[in-house]
Amino acid sequence: MLVAAFLTVLAARAAARYTEDWPSLDSRPLPSWYDQAKFGIFVHWGVYSVPGFHDEWFLFDWLFRQPPNQECVDFMKRNYPSGFTYPEFAPHFSARFFNPGDWADIFKASGAKYVVLTAKHHEGFTNWGSPFSWNWNSVDIGPHRDLVGELGAAVRSRSLHYGLYHSLCEWSNHLFERDKKSGFKTQEFVAHKLLPELYSMVVTYKPDLIWSDGEWDAPDTYWNSTQFLAWLYNDSPVKDTVVTNDRWGSDLRCKHGGYYNCEDKYTPGQLPKHKWEKCQSVDKQSWGYRRNMKTSELMDLPTIIKDLVETVALGGNYLLNVGPTSDGMIPVVFEERLRGIGAWLDVNGEAIYASKPWRIQSENASLPVWYTSKGSTVYAFLTAKPSKPIVELLQPKCDSSTKVTLLGHQGPLTWTPISADGGLFVLLPELPQSVSQVWTIKISDAK
Repeated sequence: MLVAAFLTVLAARAAARYTEDWPSLDSRPLPSWYDQAKFGIFVHWGVYSVPGFHDEWFLFDWLFRQPPNQECVDFMKRNYPSGFTYPEFAPHFSARFFNPGDWADIFKASGAKYVVLTAKHHEGFTNWGSPFSWNWNSVDIGPHRDLVGELGAAVRSRSLHYGLYHSLCEWSNHLFERDKKSGFKTQEFVAHKLLPELYSMVVTYKPDLIWSDGEWDAPDTYWNSTQFLAWLYNDSPVKDTVVTNDRWGSDLRCKHGGYYNCEDKYTPGQLPKHKWEKCQSVDKQSWGYRRNMKTSELMDLPTIIKDLVETVALGGNYLLNVGPTSDGMIPVVFEERLRGIGAWLDVNGEAIYASKPWRIQSENASLPVWYTSKGSTVYAFLTAKPSKPIVELLQPKCDSSTKVTLLGHQGPLTWTPISADGGLFVLLPELPQSVSQVWTIKISDAK
């Protein structure tokens, strides 16, 4: 009997292993921490932060786009000598003011539950001392520091989850260019650069999330994505906790992966059947730092919070991006936005964290309202200030046990049913001043 039991356990473990195909990989349950977190911070930081112009695609737009972006060409002519090359920016990626503890404090104060740093963007520069990126990494040149490791330690010491963005492609890697010219029939880049580096990154830093990107040129069979993910889910040091997205091949977005990004700044418009994430940037023009950004080009706090609310109401996570300077500072205007979100979440966070989409996600009877829920509790977000003290909510069904409150306000609110079929009128108190312009009504014991 003991032998039989032992064999049964072994068989169960073998059956639980994921194979190198999408039906098997897609069957893996998403680790619960991710859906509960709801809000994260994205950080785009690399050599592109040195020119700090146009966006994080500066290298491509200057040298590889056909025809080249004229703004980038003119910028280089005006500011740098003839013959200046992109690698010459790297020594100026100094991170001299980078204090990982300060960054982590800001992220913690924002109310975010996870942080995703660009470990490697499409320019190929790694923010750690990758043994597969000689002299094109943050330890060999520029900061001479392990930026991935330092920030990870600071973030985790504040009980935040830590994820790493990793680009599959590299614009100026000769092995990648050679594979591309073959129509991706060869895999020199994958075998000698991409996969060894990716395995090494996971083993070294044990990320809670891998935010893959740069997949659009080639199918997943070129990148050997299913091979890597099967190892990640079966045998890696983060096999039980790691979360992945859907950017693992040119035709996979919104089809395969852990959760779906679909496109940058994606909004589904209705409740999707699959867990998803909206990545958004405070700077509407760029993910990386721009020295010439203007206030009018930034998301204001009310817009960010409404975007967060709508995303969570539709079952998504919200990943908000900031671009630090090349010397390691988070611009004050970005810090102000993050702390403002945190102040709002201090009051309204119970309606966001670990919430679930409600049976109705939104209504617009008397003003725009979005809903989330936890069990029999329904949260109604008022995303505009009511013009009168009585708010009409048509969707909740209440009874004598129902209690209605306003988050951040002491005491119950007076309410009356609209009809026997449902709905309620809520008498609001004088609403507290809020730069966010979003308030939350909590309806306990509702249907």
